Amino acid sequence: MRAVLRAFLLVLALLPAGQGMAAAISTIIVSDPLTGIAIDGWDPVSYFADPEPQKGNPENEYIWQGVSWYFSSPANRDVFIRNPEIYSPQFGGHCGMSMARGYLSDGNPTYYVMHRQRLYLFYSAGNRESFLLEPDGAASKAAKAWVELSKTLSTQ
Repeated sequence: MRAVLRAFLLVLALLPAGQGMAAAISTIIVSDPLTGIAIDGWDPVSYFADPEPQKGNPENEYIWQGVSWYFSSPANRDVFIRNPEIYSPQFGGHCGMSMARGYLSDGNPTYYVMHRQRLYLFYSAGNRESFLLEPDGAASKAAKAWVELSKTLSTQ
């Protein structure tokens, strides 16, 4: 146990000043750090095609941008493959309202809004409600912030 603690402290000491462990795992596409699955395994196409989003099935996996995406059916997977930029969440699944406010936080796939035929995820119900007060303005601010904030994220 002490050896593990020493190794951990050594790794922290070797990190450049200002670098935290979170920076090492903040990625362009929000995914589970243990499994590598995007949007907690929810089917991104189902947000567009079904009355309620559906959980995906590992049997219908597709890897896009180095991240595993799950789909509820082979048909949804094939639709995504043809146009992933349309069906993937905006800002890689980072919270749309946090982005509009100029910072990053992971979106939760159960807090979402379909706005102008795009999928936005939010950290919390409160952030989703704030976005809905002025969705065009919030989406515009978020898009501008994403240009700079996305430069700070790793691709994997």
